Amino acid sequence: MELANIEKLVEKYENAETSLQEETTLRNYFTGGNVAPHLQEYEYMFNYFATTKDETYTKTIQLEPKKSKKRNLKWLSVAASVVLLFSVFIGRDQYQRYQAEKKFAQVTKALGMLSSNLKKGEQAVATLYTYENTVNKILK
Repeated sequence: MELANIEKLVEKYENAETSLQEETTLRNYFTGGNVAPHLQEYEYMFNYFATTKDETYTKTIQLEPKKSKKRNLKWLSVAASVVLLFSVFIGRDQYQRYQAEKKFAQVTKALGMLSSNLKKGEQAVATLYTYENTVNKILK
C-alpha cells in the first residue's frame, strides 16, 4: 500500500502539485534506504538535495572599482556627442535636399502653367491668322 502511495506522490511531484507535507514524506522515503528498484533515480535526486541543502558560497566577490565606471561614462558621453553631431549634419543635408526637391516641384508646376497659357495664346493667334488670310483672299 505504501509503495502505491509513494508512486502517486512521485507523479504529483513531477507535475508540481505536491504540498510541503507530501514532499517531506517523499524526502523521508527516498533518504531512508529502502527504495523500490524502479524508483532508484529519485533516490539519487533526493539524496543530492539533502547533501547540498546546507552548502553556502564562501568566496568573496570582488567588485570593480568605481573609477572604471566613471571612465566608461566619459567615453559613453563622448560617443553620444559624436553620434548627435553626425546625425545633425546628416539631417541638415537631407533637409536641404528635401527643400531643393520642393522648390524644383514648384518651379516645374509654374512652368507647366505658363506653357498651358502660352498654348492658349498661340491657338488664339492662329485663329486670327486664319481670319486675316481669309479676309485677304476675299479682298484680292
